[in-house]
Amino acid sequence: MTDITNRAGAGQAEASTARIDVADVTNRLLGTWADVRREAREMVKDPAFWRDDELARDAHRERVLEQLRLLVEKKAVHRAFPKAYGGQENNGANIAGFVELVSADPSLQIKAGVQWGLFGSAVQQLGTKEHHDKWLPGIMSLEIPGAFAMTETGHGSDVASAATTATYDPEAEEFVIHTPFRAAWKEYLGNAAVHGIAATVFAQLITNGVNHGVHCFYVPIRDADGAFLPGVGGEDDGQKGGLNGIDNGRLHFTNVRIPRTNLLNKYGDVAPDGTYSSPIKSAGRRFFTMLGTLVQGRVSLDGSAAWASALALKIAITYGNERRQFNAGEGTEETVILDYARHQRRLLPRLATTYASIFAHDEFLVKFDAVFSGAADTDEDREDLETLAAALKPLSTWHALDTLQEAREACGGAGFMFENRLVGLRADLDIYATFEGDNNVLLQLVGKRLLSDFAKQFKGADAAALARFAVGQTAGKVFHGAGLRQLGQTVGDLGSTARAVERGLREDQQHALLADRVSQMVSDVATRLRPASKLSKTEAAALFNENQSELIEAARAHGELLQWEAFTDAVNAIDDEGTRTVLTWLRDLFGLGLIEKHLAWYLINGRLSAQRAGAVTAYIDRLCRRLRPHALDLVDAFGYAPEHLRAPIASGAERARQDEARAYYAQQRASGTAPILEKHAGTHGHAGTHAGKHASTHAEKHGLQG
Repeated sequence: MTDITNRAGAGQAEASTARIDVADVTNRLLGTWADVRREAREMVKDPAFWRDDELARDAHRERVLEQLRLLVEKKAVHRAFPKAYGGQENNGANIAGFVELVSADPSLQIKAGVQWGLFGSAVQQLGTKEHHDKWLPGIMSLEIPGAFAMTETGHGSDVASAATTATYDPEAEEFVIHTPFRAAWKEYLGNAAVHGIAATVFAQLITNGVNHGVHCFYVPIRDADGAFLPGVGGEDDGQKGGLNGIDNGRLHFTNVRIPRTNLLNKYGDVAPDGTYSSPIKSAGRRFFTMLGTLVQGRVSLDGSAAWASALALKIAITYGNERRQFNAGEGTEETVILDYARHQRRLLPRLATTYASIFAHDEFLVKFDAVFSGAADTDEDREDLETLAAALKPLSTWHALDTLQEAREACGGAGFMFENRLVGLRADLDIYATFEGDNNVLLQLVGKRLLSDFAKQFKGADAAALARFAVGQTAGKVFHGAGLRQLGQTVGDLGSTARAVERGLREDQQHALLADRVSQMVSDVATRLRPASKLSKTEAAALFNENQSELIEAARAHGELLQWEAFTDAVNAIDDEGTRTVLTWLRDLFGLGLIEKHLAWYLINGRLSAQRAGAVTAYIDRLCRRLRPHALDLVDAFGYAPEHLRAPIASGAERARQDEARAYYAQQRASGTAPILEKHAGTHGHAGTHAGKHASTHAEKHGLQG
């Protein structure tokens, strides 16, 4: 722990009594696979893994390919693969190590994700032993660089409607892969423009005139010289808004023939005579099972976005704790910008959300590992995992973009310099919000799950039970219309409103407000959608569309609740009193920040009185002041070394500059050589000393200020 007196603004004595155990908080943030994260972080201290900002696109692509070869040498990306092929069958550790690559170069991270997390994982998860024996060793060694050809120009998140076909020819025992029109081209594919020699292609499987839905096929695309094979074509996507170390491109297929056995047939197979079979009879369930095996992409993006936010805040808060700007008046020193209330408001709530995102990610990763290891792999477990992925990935990726932008602005012109990482990270992470599914589409999946769970409460219910529910809803609104009556009774005699909110909106009340919002929003949407069962498909779709935005907001609220609960679980597990106190304040800042963000809803729905709603904002400001002395400890707890930050403004250089400037002016004042301000010049007489005349002339000439 560091000296708290160097980190606090004026008047922070009340907050200085609590201290955090930085090492303990680091361990908790690194989570279940902390040892793997540390190993990965140590590896990427090597400059060979760092992004070289001077490289143009093509050179950057080749550098990233060579970095992938280094990952192979260090066995850093094979943890999830079967032990029989040199892997560890450790899915959670694999994601934990992968996430840490974001600090080296997001292009390296995502290209590695394409090769082993998508292309390789499709062969592993959707194929059988024949496919594993044939292709996994080459995929793991990078002898077979490949593309993951799912997305189409005309159908992005709507994979089920993909137009590429795989039609079985029983006479030749081959599938014919074909893109019938331009919108069916496979799009945005990493490794497709230059390096890939094969692709896992998702296409509609057609045999004996029947379309059995989207399946995955292993399709060679280039020869040993890098030329497209007959029938395969493509284009380079060219320069992008970020991630230009990845060779994204388009692929199309004109009657490309592949052996029948190139169908990755774990969940659906075709016999030599064209007969289709599957262990999953429902076509819909089969489709979602196949896609569910690839959920690790969303898990990876969630963690990567959370830790990218941590990087940004470590840079911005370190700089804000050293940079000085403006003074309180003549004769006072310039103020450290993190001591300004607005600067705290810009960064500290985002710090709280980042902690929430990281803690939630670890719980998410534990669930993912349990499903993929087989320890908890029921249909219900997989459905829960898919819902978690669809709920958390949008929140963390949106938060990362918001945090990187705010951190950039908070660092002024220095933040705009590419060398300080923030603009580069912001550009590279932009696409994370639509990778592996557009965030709004993912939240709609969550909303549908919430509606389904809501409906299950009333399965088989009679009219009397439904009537009781309706009465309960009305009674609830009347109760809450009193402005949190129970809370009001508890805190009504405690004095000021701000103090009442502080004592009232603690853990239980925050949870009640956040959870109640989710349940009420889902209930309201479900009630409005109830007539859909009696409407035509077109009318029902129109009714759903009218309520789509509200459903997505309910899903977002659900994700925020999950993050709050994960943060709270982490806080309650802490033994050290000082650490628990400070992290409770940080958790409260997150929870009350969510309530403040949705104050309109709480007011409209009678959950908070106007007086109490206004006090929420005042208490958030107070929490920011309390947390100010601990801000640097809280970002130091992320555990990043200078080799991970690589941002000059977070290196101590700014403190050295500021100390030099302060020493310079102090020496001037001590020696009597400081120039006199114009407004004071007349008080020194019409002549003054030679030194005074010289100082005055110097000030006029150079516009100096004291």
